[in-house]
Amino acid sequence: MNVSTSFVLVAVVVLAIVAGLVFFAGGKRSRGRLTPLGSVAFACVLGGILFGENQMLGYGLLGVGVVLAVVDMARK
Repeated sequence: MNVSTSFVLVAVVVLAIVAGLVFFAGGKRSRGRLTPLGSVAFACVLGGILFGENQMLGYGLLGVGVVLAVVDMARK
């Protein structure tokens, strides 16, 4: 396993821990649920992180995820 793969693995584990903490310790707030467009944007960003070694695919997925997230925020 090379350094970049280790970095991506650590980043995904840290992201999963933070998401778990927010989900379980966040409390019952009156915020809305994640929209379908927001979840697709989140999946694209995660895919961009996971496929970071292939720069064209990784950056493309990150870009699509950011654009979808902005569109989702504008629609709310």
